[in-house]
Amino acid sequence: MNSEIQSYAKRLKLSWIKRHFHEVDASTNQEYLLKLFEAEIQQREERKTNLLLTQATLPKVNGKPFDWSQIQIPAGMTKENLLNGEFTGMQENAIFYGGVGVGKTYLATLIGLNAIHRFGKSVKFYTVAGLVNRLLEANEKGTLGKLFKQIEKLDLLILDELGYIPLHKEGGELLFQVISMCYEARSIIMTTNLQFGQWNHVFGDPILTEAVIDRLIHHSHLVVFNGESHRYKESILKS
Repeated sequence: MNSEIQSYAKRLKLSWIKRHFHEVDASTNQEYLLKLFEAEIQQREERKTNLLLTQATLPKVNGKPFDWSQIQIPAGMTKENLLNGEFTGMQENAIFYGGVGVGKTYLATLIGLNAIHRFGKSVKFYTVAGLVNRLLEANEKGTLGKLFKQIEKLDLLILDELGYIPLHKEGGELLFQVISMCYEARSIIMTTNLQFGQWNHVFGDPILTEAVIDRLIHHSHLVVFNGESHRYKESILKS
């Protein structure tokens, strides 16, 4: 009988039940079934979360509470709204603007983690330069469509460090395609150290720059990070 149960569980893709059905202790048939199903669902949810975390390639976080003291949050939004990524439920964007080391990437990562753990959303983290390199490589290999399909499946795309490296014409155009593809369909968090008026230094084409900004700022929330670099302040304290 045990082998038959294992066989049926395998056919039904009940992997936890297949391995552990004999370990469940219950006083009634109904309680036994309930415990089986609860454990199977929990195992599936954990497996899904771990897969989403692996696919997201988020930076590691140090576990420290986020310092909100130097953050300007837009009107109508709270810290909790932002941290929980509620804007992603409406396919809206968030643009994090501020200097180097002020916590933009850290907050974006926390939002990505919440999106995965609390809501089971699909998230992907790239530096802007890293994504552009992937796009150029895929275009050269003829696999650009495959990469676009992967991005289309996302709920939240995090693009970090816009402004640190100027983009070549082809790279800027491919990045624009990604932003256009996400427009009103999925959310983007963009971190940058440049004001909008300086984005042309990155894209090198005023028309392309205007098109990128137009799609990003529509349905978008601007979060401004003030203050000094956290890494700089920590290094001063340690010296």
